[in-house]
Amino acid sequence: MKAIACLFASLFTTTLCAETMVADVVIYGGTAGGVAAGCTAARLGKMAVIAEPGSHVGGLTSGGLGWTDIGNKAAIGGFSRDFYKRLGKHYGKPEAWTFEPSVAEVELRGLLAEAKVTVKFQQRLARVKKTGARITEIVMEDGTVYRGKEFIDTTYEGDLMAKAGVAFMAGREGNERFGETLNGVREQTPSHQFLVPVDPYVKAGDPRSGLLPFVMDGPLGKAGAGDDCLQAYNFRLCFTKKAENKMSIAPPAGYDAGHFELLGRYFVALAAADKKVTLRNFMKLDMVTPEKTDINNNGGFSTDFIGGNRGYLEADTAGRAKLWKAHEDYIRGLITFLATDARVPEDIRRDMGEWGLCRDEFQDTGGWPNALYVREGRRMLSDFVMTERVCRQLDKLNDAVGLGAYNMDSHNCRRIVRDGSAQNEGDVQTGVKPYPISYRSIVPKQGECENLFVPICLSSTHIAFGSIRMEPVFMILGQSAATAASIAIDEKIPVQKVGYAKLHELLLRDGQVLEWKPSSAVEPEVKPAPLLPGILLDDAQAEKTGAWSSGNVHDAQRIGAGYIHDDNGAKGALSLRWATSVEEAGNYEIILHWPPNPNRATNVPVSIQAGTAPATLVKVDEKQSSGTFSLGKFALPKGGAVIITLANGGTDGFVVADGVQLLLAK
Repeated sequence: MKAIACLFASLFTTTLCAETMVADVVIYGGTAGGVAAGCTAARLGKMAVIAEPGSHVGGLTSGGLGWTDIGNKAAIGGFSRDFYKRLGKHYGKPEAWTFEPSVAEVELRGLLAEAKVTVKFQQRLARVKKTGARITEIVMEDGTVYRGKEFIDTTYEGDLMAKAGVAFMAGREGNERFGETLNGVREQTPSHQFLVPVDPYVKAGDPRSGLLPFVMDGPLGKAGAGDDCLQAYNFRLCFTKKAENKMSIAPPAGYDAGHFELLGRYFVALAAADKKVTLRNFMKLDMVTPEKTDINNNGGFSTDFIGGNRGYLEADTAGRAKLWKAHEDYIRGLITFLATDARVPEDIRRDMGEWGLCRDEFQDTGGWPNALYVREGRRMLSDFVMTERVCRQLDKLNDAVGLGAYNMDSHNCRRIVRDGSAQNEGDVQTGVKPYPISYRSIVPKQGECENLFVPICLSSTHIAFGSIRMEPVFMILGQSAATAASIAIDEKIPVQKVGYAKLHELLLRDGQVLEWKPSSAVEPEVKPAPLLPGILLDDAQAEKTGAWSSGNVHDAQRIGAGYIHDDNGAKGALSLRWATSVEEAGNYEIILHWPPNPNRATNVPVSIQAGTAPATLVKVDEKQSSGTFSLGKFALPKGGAVIITLANGGTDGFVVADGVQLLLAK
């Protein structure tokens, strides 16, 4: 696999040694998708090597994202599904979709060791050498050379693709470019938004005084127009309250509470408007084990460093390191502010102060996550582009190498001034059903490069990538890319000429799910909704006010094909209204259903208007593990109407709805 070439200039000069690694398949990026590619290539009899820019394998999967974004588990097969089963074995259950970062990395390293895949760390790409349309070798900053027959770029940034001269896109395309509706500048951004107006100027009310930190200059722009903005990055935080495993979270060097003046004003404005908030209005706090979290962004001001990724893709190693540190400093500063500033409600300060870094996680980085969440990097521009239309299944394709199933999801891209207040812009959350991902979207145009696969920064628009960009899917596409690479090596053909019939056969043999058939054999992977008696009203049948988000753990549903939630945001702006009538007179028990989870609200207001009786208002505690709540029993005549209205005003957590059941008492 390797040869050593040493060059001696003279007895008195430094010896220069350049290591050369030779393999069938060279993979740049030790993300979970890269691990899937390496292990798959090895299983197919090909020698594989992974060059990883950092010091760990797994990317976000082992870097803090332990609360897996799924969409629909039945769409996940092959290596990806086997990995979650392997995690399950560690925890003593069939599968584990929530897990500790350290456990994920141990299992990924175990898979690589079993497959005998060589991994080299601290390998940062310097240049790419090509002969015609073929890559011959890639060279690292330390001089290490990698030569191979096929190359796979499994970085989140798309660095190998870019240095190989392959066309790519970055930022948001205008809606008109690919016939989309959810791309480009957003006219309205209701979710992950400020709940009350907050003055953005250094001197309140005076635009001439300049903008506060974390507010970007510039107008909204034309709705649907393209720009160069990326959805925000952050770190996924693994914290604990367990005293013997907890380390304090140090503030950033030179911490200045004044940098968070906008957040301070936000708390003052919330109090003035009598808005009751908790820490969970500022952080999505999910428990991956009973003692450890995966904390993500939530609300108008949170862990997303909106605008902080400007210039990241174009930056060199030093420039990226600087921006990486800026993200860490931002989040450390946010945590310090939430735990100490007098404008923060006492209960939030106390709650924030109880959390700490885990001693047994990220031990070589002081407990801080070792992976920056690069939610969106470059995206290849190939002969086929995954778009919103494909995600909605309006455009069909016949060369699937995996399925996507998560919402078309974008975090905010900008925080700007609108109507004299700070407002976030760019958040999108629109549900999808499982849809195919094209083989053509993971290979470049033939004239550009004929021995490169790009399964992570694939050919996709901003909004379609927002759905595809999930760790299980990256593993799926890594496996499919390595399988196609094996065929290309055996048949000595460009990647664009790989026959789909053979690829399809091999992928199915190895457990990939390539077609969505709800009634097919893959469906039992999801717990079926129980057969409930009575009148069932799905969340899809409700009249909706505001932008509700689709749920992503579909085996928790009871009614219909999914559920929705308020993403613990836009409080007071969202509601659901179910209206129906009964064909048989009698006493009806009305039952609300939702998927249970500890992050749910305890005070969801639900109004029931049954017949001509006065409306009844109840508060539902959705933290209940049953996932059901009886709203009461109501006498209805034949043809009697009933209206159930659920809202999210003043709630203290995620408001979730799967549907309503009307049960006739016999």
